[in-house]
Amino acid sequence: MDAINRPELPATWPRWPTYGTIDDLLPSLAQWSAQKKRAALATLVEITGSSPRPLGSEMVIAENGDVAGYVSGGCVEAAVALEGLASIADGKARVLDYGAGSPIVDIQLTCGGRIGILVRPIVDLAGYVSHRYAARCARHVLNVVSDMETGAMRFIEGEAKAGPGEFVRVHTPLTRLVAVGGDPVTLALLSMARNFNFELGLLRPMGPEQAPEGFDLGFYDRRRLETALADLALDRWSAVYSLTHDAQADLRVAHHALASEAFCVGVLGSRRKIAARVKALRDAGVSEKALKRLHLPAGIDIAARTPQEIALSILAQIVAARSDSAP
Repeated sequence: MDAINRPELPATWPRWPTYGTIDDLLPSLAQWSAQKKRAALATLVEITGSSPRPLGSEMVIAENGDVAGYVSGGCVEAAVALEGLASIADGKARVLDYGAGSPIVDIQLTCGGRIGILVRPIVDLAGYVSHRYAARCARHVLNVVSDMETGAMRFIEGEAKAGPGEFVRVHTPLTRLVAVGGDPVTLALLSMARNFNFELGLLRPMGPEQAPEGFDLGFYDRRRLETALADLALDRWSAVYSLTHDAQADLRVAHHALASEAFCVGVLGSRRKIAARVKALRDAGVSEKALKRLHLPAGIDIAARTPQEIALSILAQIVAARSDSAP
C-alpha cells in the first residue's frame, strides 16, 4: 500500500494510553465481532535485548481505529495501529522491526532493545473468538499458531511447537482465585482482584443466600464446607485462600487445595500459629513438596493492617507465585 492511500489514525486516538490497561483482549474482539467490524492482531514475536513487554504480548486493532492491549512501553503503538489498519485494508501480514539497528530510524525504543511484531488481519474474527472462548470455558490451553509470512492462523489444544516460519502464542486459562470466608478482607480481596483479570469464586459456608453485589463472581457456594470442597475442582492455574478465622475450616481448605494442582494456597492468621498448622497438615498426610505451595500467614510482608492492605499483599503473593510456577 502506497503512502498516499495508507490509512490514518482517527482523530480520537487516545491522548493517554488507556488501551494499555486492557489485559484481556478477548472481550474487545467479541464486541467488534458482534458489531461486524474487521480487526487485526499484532503479536510481539521477537525480542533482542530489553523489552518492556514479554514475548507474545498482543494488541488488537479494529477497522475504525479502536485498539486494546499493547506491545511496547508506548513507543510503537501508534505505528503498529497504522500497520494494523493497513493489514485490514490489504489483507496482508507484515513483520515490523523496531529499535536498535532497525531500518526504521524514526522509531526507537527507550529501553534500547529491538523488537519484531507480527501484524495480520483476523480473517475469521467470529471463528477466532469462538475458539478462544471455548478453550477458556473449558480451562484448556490453546495454542494459536501463526504463519509469519501469510498471517494464517490455526488452533491447537495442549502442546504445540512452532514449525519453520511460524510463531506459537500460548493462551493458558485465566488465573482462578477461590476465596473462602466472608470478612472484610475477603471482600477487599475479591474487589481488588477484579482488576487482575482473575476468575473469581467464593465459598462462604452457611452464608447469605445472595452473593455480594458487584463482584462478578464465577461462582458462589454457601453449602457446608465439606460439600462445597468435594465439588471444588482446582487446576494448576488456581489459587486458594482461606480467610475464615476458623482453625479447623482453614485446615480443611488447605488440605483439599494442597492435594490438588493449585499453584498457590494461603491461610490468614498469626505467625505464632504457623508451626501448629503445618504439623497438623503433615499429620494429615500432606507432603513436604505440597507444603511449599502453602503461604502462612497469607500475603507477603508489607506490614499490612487494613483489609485493603492485606488484600494487596495477597494479590502480590499470587502474582509472584504464578510467575514462579510458570513452565
